[in-house]
Amino acid sequence: MTTSQPAVSTAEAVPFNKQPRDWKKIGIIVLFCALPIALLVVFTYLPFFQMCGYSFYKMKYIGTPKFIGLKNYTDIFTRPDLLATLKLSLYYMVGALIQVALALYLATMLAFKVKGGSFFKGAMFFPYLINGIAIGFIFKFFYTRGYVLDSVLQWCGFSLDNLPYWLRDQKVNNWSLVASSVWRYLGQTMILFIGAIMSIDGSLYEAAEIDGANKWQQFKHIILPGIQTILVLNIILSITGSLSAFEAPYVITSGANGTGTFFVQMDKIAHSDQKVGLASAMAVVLLVIIMICALIQKVVMNYLFRDADDGTAKARKHAQKVEKARKKALRNQNKVTVGAAPLFKNGSGAKAETAVES
Repeated sequence: MTTSQPAVSTAEAVPFNKQPRDWKKIGIIVLFCALPIALLVVFTYLPFFQMCGYSFYKMKYIGTPKFIGLKNYTDIFTRPDLLATLKLSLYYMVGALIQVALALYLATMLAFKVKGGSFFKGAMFFPYLINGIAIGFIFKFFYTRGYVLDSVLQWCGFSLDNLPYWLRDQKVNNWSLVASSVWRYLGQTMILFIGAIMSIDGSLYEAAEIDGANKWQQFKHIILPGIQTILVLNIILSITGSLSAFEAPYVITSGANGTGTFFVQMDKIAHSDQKVGLASAMAVVLLVIIMICALIQKVVMNYLFRDADDGTAKARKHAQKVEKARKKALRNQNKVTVGAAPLFKNGSGAKAETAVES
């Protein structure tokens, strides 16, 4: 005699979606996403690909374009004036690294309870809120001969005749412009670091102090691994900004006396000289350089932090390994079970129909 008894199904051990798909909600989500995606494609990606096409032509804003192939790209790396502008980016890269180091140092102090911490945070962040053009005019008068900086240095005992022309002397003028950029963006970088440091669990510092770790060891083994993501982000933003520096040299010196960066020269070629094809090629080359620098920076940071792990990466890898093992065991069990239910089922009335006869 055979009786049909319900057996324990594998479907009982896996999640079961009892709710039907809400197509109305899905449609609303798609409609809301369609507009920003369309704007992004129309105003970002299409102009970018058009600019890439313009870089192969000799053209102006008015007139018939002439196809010249890769000549614009060869001009970028053969013209001395354009090569000189690429070298100027090294000044701003050094300034970007100094900016990140100073911001990390200040953030490490201000992230903890210090007297007047809120005041210093606001004072350091305030320059970032000022318009870049206004900052340019501020530093233009700040560096002008006989004005603010020279007056302060004369109060300190320096003679005006021994002071350089901060915006004319090519030994110091680029460093002067870099200093203005560091002053403006230091607060933004510092605030990002402070937010990352404050998100670290305070019990880690207490445990480190119990183990006898000093402040440097806590910084090296707790703070740096904990803010690795923000550190990488700040370095990428700083290097990207250094390669595309524009406001300070354009407003303060108008690119004169050897201060014209790659971006300033590109603006002059595009609008003053109306060499649209060459300017488009310069923009493409700048994008490639930024991507290469970002890749190099990522490789270097991965190497430096190869042993720095707060346990998150190991936990993620362990969870992925457990999930793979669970799915593999479930597939093997489904092979030997007649009519095994799928991992998920949709519909309010769906039921697992698994049974064996004994």
